[in-house]
Amino acid sequence: MEAIILAGGQATRLGEAARGHPKALVPIAGHPLAEYQVSQLVRAGVDRVIVSCAAGQAALFEAKLSGLGAEIVAVAEPEPLGRGGGLRFGAERREESGPLFAFNGDELHDVDLAAFLEAHERHGGAATIVVAPLQSQFGVVEFADGDRISGFLEAPRLPHWVNAGVYVLDDEALERLPERGDHEQTTFPELAREGKLFGFRHEGLWITVNTPKDLQRAEEYYAAHPELRPTLARNRTRSVPSAQRTGGGGPGEPGGSPSSKQGS
Repeated sequence: MEAIILAGGQATRLGEAARGHPKALVPIAGHPLAEYQVSQLVRAGVDRVIVSCAAGQAALFEAKLSGLGAEIVAVAEPEPLGRGGGLRFGAERREESGPLFAFNGDELHDVDLAAFLEAHERHGGAATIVVAPLQSQFGVVEFADGDRISGFLEAPRLPHWVNAGVYVLDDEALERLPERGDHEQTTFPELAREGKLFGFRHEGLWITVNTPKDLQRAEEYYAAHPELRPTLARNRTRSVPSAQRTGGGGPGEPGGSPSSKQGS
């Protein structure tokens, strides 16, 4: 099985915490973020991972993600294409038909990918997306009668679900991706109107690494769970010049939900 990782984000919101790395290669507990994703995909039976990245960074991603048990095929966008365009661009390098996994390159999670794929195949839709419960970033005020406050709730769970940036895409969904722009504003709404888009509810780990605070949370989690860190199949000896590490290309892709936005 194949997968695509959207890795065009340039980590601008992470600032100095990114240490000059592209967003998907920001170190977390001693490993690049995308190593966790590739290792997770390999455990789910994926043997070929296509990485859609910014111009000038293909060799960097192939060097950093080698030795994890899957063939890494990094494809550099000639210019920023948006997240939907990046997916379509990466999908052109597929060697198989049928469903594939697709990850935003800044997501860390413990989704059961086998159960996720099984749910997609059971529904028979064009695409299935992982959705996570929405947690308020603020404490909320509770009212009793009139304007009398009865209490407070600290960062409660809200009655909504949000896109977690993890997908199974079948051939129809891939064919309908935009050449430029955001699939969440084009392809997904169209599929939803046609009854061909499904959700897979996930209430476990989900961290979108957008800010230094997100990065700290990820560091603390994986430091406390060393069994979840990637295990290399071999010691990497390839080195990449530091000038290449920052890479070329444009900024990250615009659009998307606040929880799964890749581009900053």
